[in-house]
Amino acid sequence: MASHMPVNHSLRPLYRGLALLTGLLVLAFGVLGFLDSQGDPLFAAGDAQALGLPTNPALAYGCLAAGVLVLLATLVGHNLDRHVDTWVGSAFLVVGTAMLVLMGTEHNILNFTLATCIVSYAIGSILLTAGMYVRVAKR
Repeated sequence: MASHMPVNHSLRPLYRGLALLTGLLVLAFGVLGFLDSQGDPLFAAGDAQALGLPTNPALAYGCLAAGVLVLLATLVGHNLDRHVDTWVGSAFLVVGTAMLVLMGTEHNILNFTLATCIVSYAIGSILLTAGMYVRVAKR
């Protein structure tokens, strides 16, 4: 399948920029969520919010890690961003689906709502698409 991915795509800078902006958004959500949910239990279903979405410390820590990982990989480049964007984007899609299934139960450990699931799908889709188009030829 990797042989079918475009190499040196003409819109590569656009996709790298989208991945960078998405990483900044995820990082900002993580920082704001961390600040607003300090003192709460790790998997709390409290009233903490960041950028209009409910959060808890576990979600904030996860977003902090994902945002830093995407930003660093995008800044390094050299096909590292392709792998990181693909895996982190896939993780956002899987977590969004899992939390959609668990949203109405006591197992909603990340304090997701329908809006949070939609945002998770959007972030995952952007990163996964960026991961498909930022591949460069090896020298």
